[in-house]
Amino acid sequence: MEYIYSAMLLHSAGQKITEEHVKKVLTAAGVKPDEGRIKALVASLDGVNIDEAIKTAAVPVAAAPAAPTGAKTEEKKEEKKEKEKKKEDVSEEEAAAGLSALFG
Repeated sequence: MEYIYSAMLLHSAGQKITEEHVKKVLTAAGVKPDEGRIKALVASLDGVNIDEAIKTAAVPVAAAPAAPTGAKTEEKKEEKKEKEKKKEDVSEEEAAAGLSALFG
């Protein structure tokens, strides 16, 4: 996470995200920089519009679906129990058929 944070800090400061800059930020934060991770980060951000990525990643809370009401929740629970019971019944029938095949 420190690597991403360093890139975000550089972006918000208006600095170009380069290996050298990321390394300086990490060192200043007391993190031992890993050259491979820094190269991977800089390469993955090459050509990415960070402002646009932030806008598309921020999902408004109002767009979240409403929670189901209590009656609907109860109906769903009952339907789920019935489906599980049917699965168990089928499994028992299949098991019995397999055993009868073994013992003739």
